Amino acid sequence: MLNKAVFLDRDGTLNFDTGYIGDADKVELFPDVGKSLAELKNIYHFKLIVISNQSGIARGLITKEQVEQVNDAINEKLKEFNVQIDAFFYCPYHPDFNNPELCKCRKPEIGMITEAVNKFNIDLSKSYFVGDSEVDILAAKYAGLKSILVKTGKGDLSFSILQNDNNFPSFVAENFTEASKLIINDSTGV
Repeated sequence: MLNKAVFLDRDGTLNFDTGYIGDADKVELFPDVGKSLAELKNIYHFKLIVISNQSGIARGLITKEQVEQVNDAINEKLKEFNVQIDAFFYCPYHPDFNNPELCKCRKPEIGMITEAVNKFNIDLSKSYFVGDSEVDILAAKYAGLKSILVKTGKGDLSFSILQNDNNFPSFVAENFTEASKLIINDSTGV
């Protein structure tokens, strides 16, 4: 059986983006993210999959271990809401620091999405991508996903860039709570 998923950007979408987050103790989720994720997973049965560029690793600003500790901290905070992210996929590379061949996992490329689809047997036609940057929206478009741009993080700036390039997301939401409601309404036809 095919699963449906909500693909999620991490920094600026689920949690405050303080720039190359390496300290798990400083992870702070946006208000109601836990409640919204729990509803999407526990009531509407979406897989929750983070797709994140983490070029801070290539830049030498953070380590893979720190990225994974931050991911673990997010799931630790979500326990309070009886929900967990099913998987965290991240690309540690950046074309300024790595061979372009290595960077094929980097959004807006769809390498991480494809990996998740294969691992979790996901039906892209019933799935969504929520993020705060133009690369999230472009990755969604390239993968055939409905996209939601949240105005948290870099969302306002990203909307201007997308608008100038005539690349519009399927939906725009003020925050993750509103994005979650859009997904529920769109997927249930309410």
